[in-house]
Amino acid sequence: MSSPHDFDFFHGEWQVANRRRTDFLDPDSDWEEFPATHWCRPLFDGAANIDEIDMPHLGAKGLTLRLYDTEREEWSLSWSSSRTGKLFPPVVGRFDGDRGEFYGDDTLPHSRLRSSGGAPIGKEVRVRYVWSGVSPAAARWEQAFSTDGGASWVTNWTMDFTRRAS
Repeated sequence: MSSPHDFDFFHGEWQVANRRRTDFLDPDSDWEEFPATHWCRPLFDGAANIDEIDMPHLGAKGLTLRLYDTEREEWSLSWSSSRTGKLFPPVVGRFDGDRGEFYGDDTLPHSRLRSSGGAPIGKEVRVRYVWSGVSPAAARWEQAFSTDGGASWVTNWTMDFTRRAS
């Protein structure tokens, strides 16, 4: 069962190894890899947090606001890019042990940090975030999109987080 402390592991500073597809919807597109730095701080005694990731390779920063809904016992995760200044539709879900799954709906290409490929304008996608391998020293995040309502998924971005030495 999920709790308001599911993301406590994430507070602090991280080094990030990014790997993302050049076209978010094409499972055969190339991957690009690049580093980033990240920090996360708790709010509401752990039942919320905010983070920022700096990705010089993309010329952008990202921000995530995570809020725990105590009635539904689930998290909403809302992303924003410095490129747009907009808060995009949230993904919602929960943790089961050290694995969290979060789902939402969005429209490409405006969503997330857009791929450089040819995703059609106004393409509706189902979005999935998966958190796994969660520990005090490391974690993995992955993003996948589905254009068929979740029957099939294209994983298009992974981030491997490693705790920065203090």
